[in-house]
Amino acid sequence: MANFNLIDSTTRVLQKSLDLREQRQQVIAGNVANAETPGYAGRTFEFEKKLQAVLKQPSQSIPVTNPKHFPLGGKSLSQLQGEVVRHPDRSGFGDGNTVVVEDEMVALAENEILYETSAKLAKRKLQLLKYVANDGR
Repeated sequence: MANFNLIDSTTRVLQKSLDLREQRQQVIAGNVANAETPGYAGRTFEFEKKLQAVLKQPSQSIPVTNPKHFPLGGKSLSQLQGEVVRHPDRSGFGDGNTVVVEDEMVALAENEILYETSAKLAKRKLQLLKYVANDGR
């Protein structure tokens, strides 16, 4: 019997993208909330380069046959984590706060658009699966 998997790699990537974009939303919201806090260093949540690196890896990895073996290949999609990067004030002027509210609003809008796009694509994939499960009805 064939190995049948309902959740394909595209769906997994969309799910991971939604999770990471939610984390970015929280970081941006924290920046906006602290826009008037003296000494607050703005933060960004970065994950795109890591996600691209995971997606460029070959999908086949060498199976681990013993728990003492090191897995070969790169990180898997499930292990991918974003990174919060602080941007401290290096100018020496003002109150040391590095948050620019206008930049945060642009980042928020961009993140929202990309989140909604991923959510719509995931919804389409699930609708297609439901259509197939119902014999095209």
